[in-house]
Amino acid sequence: MSKSIVTRNTLLGVVVLGILGFSFAASAQAPQRTSLDKVIAIVDEGVVLQSELDARIEEILAQARVSGRALPPMAEIRTQVIEALVVENLQLQMAERMGIRFDDDTINQVFASLAEASNMTFDAYIADLESQSRYLSTREQVRKELALREIQRGIVNRRINITDQEIENFLNSETGRVTMAPDYLVDQILVPVGENDPAELVAAKEAYARSIYDAINEGADFLEVRMLAQRNAAANPPQGFPVSGSELGWRKTEQLPSLFADIVPGMRTGEVREPMRSSNGFHILKLVNVQGDSTRLVNQTHVRHILLTPNEIRTEDETRELIESIHQRIVDGENFGMLARQYSDDTASVVAGGDLSWVNEGGVSPDFEAVMRSLENGELSQPFRTSFGWHIAEVLDRREQDLSRQYRRSQAENNLRSRKFDIELENWLIEIREQAYVKVLI
Repeated sequence: MSKSIVTRNTLLGVVVLGILGFSFAASAQAPQRTSLDKVIAIVDEGVVLQSELDARIEEILAQARVSGRALPPMAEIRTQVIEALVVENLQLQMAERMGIRFDDDTINQVFASLAEASNMTFDAYIADLESQSRYLSTREQVRKELALREIQRGIVNRRINITDQEIENFLNSETGRVTMAPDYLVDQILVPVGENDPAELVAAKEAYARSIYDAINEGADFLEVRMLAQRNAAANPPQGFPVSGSELGWRKTEQLPSLFADIVPGMRTGEVREPMRSSNGFHILKLVNVQGDSTRLVNQTHVRHILLTPNEIRTEDETRELIESIHQRIVDGENFGMLARQYSDDTASVVAGGDLSWVNEGGVSPDFEAVMRSLENGELSQPFRTSFGWHIAEVLDRREQDLSRQYRRSQAENNLRSRKFDIELENWLIEIREQAYVKVLI
């Protein structure tokens, strides 16, 4: 049994950006004239319509008006737009043949993101589109954008080959080291110390910095403590010593102040360090967040199970009764693996006697993982139900596994793939255009 989750968050994000441009341009258009549509190009089994050409040109003109950008002659614009529509049509035909479609829920997710980007509620955004008679056209544009991104991603990624040697070369290169290095978001509180401050004043400021740290360490919010200390220092009369500080922004190790560079990489996210002395004063650091950290210590569980699923010849009650009888046979001393091979419906583990091997945390369904977590090493579960059916599970062992190397290699491969994607996409589009039958009628 394995968990398979396919998400389209990145795809939806790209589509939202594209549709925002479309929506903005469309909103800037003057009321469109109603005219009889006609075919302007035959593209294999599809056609490009005059209305598509007019809408795309109007979109380009509207964007140019807003940005003040100069445009080439209209004849050149028409030629380029027709060519773009031809290539787009070819891709959409291919997506249709491959069964790439998006349901209404997915379309509505994009509209929800568009509404949020426009600082509007979902209902208000839809109502605004409907008031401009643009709801259906925008919805169709969303479907097209989603289909184009999906077909491009699916086909182009299959054309890109990343070798192990390329990954190693990238990881060992200066570019790779810089790209793969984590970014740290650090916040700080500083109690300044002047060059001429006497020793007693320096000691008092150190004690004050320590009291701020103690308050944070006892559960007070870092930002609130800093703001309170700053307000106290500005009060009349002031309470405590002057305090400064702020987030440093996202920085790589070499971009951090030298005092911080040796400390921050060893901190845990959310950790606050005791006051440190520099020539400027006493610093209290908090590591707010980390991006691109390749350290991946994963909790793994060695588990085996027997799965019985209700089917046409075995009802739910009969399945439950059978799993309970198998459970009792294991308790009575029969071999778990032998019974799994005889009865389990999990084809992925049945040959191994129900052994799922080492399962990463989050690597199985939540209901199965909840039971797995509750078991001690060597403990057999009671029969339990998940969305897959009825199970008996036994935890054999647990460990913490360092998957940092695998994660770094995966990130490096993604980076290399991203660099090759645009070039390979262009090559693919040229290929499908050259192989297609296209006849422009104007």
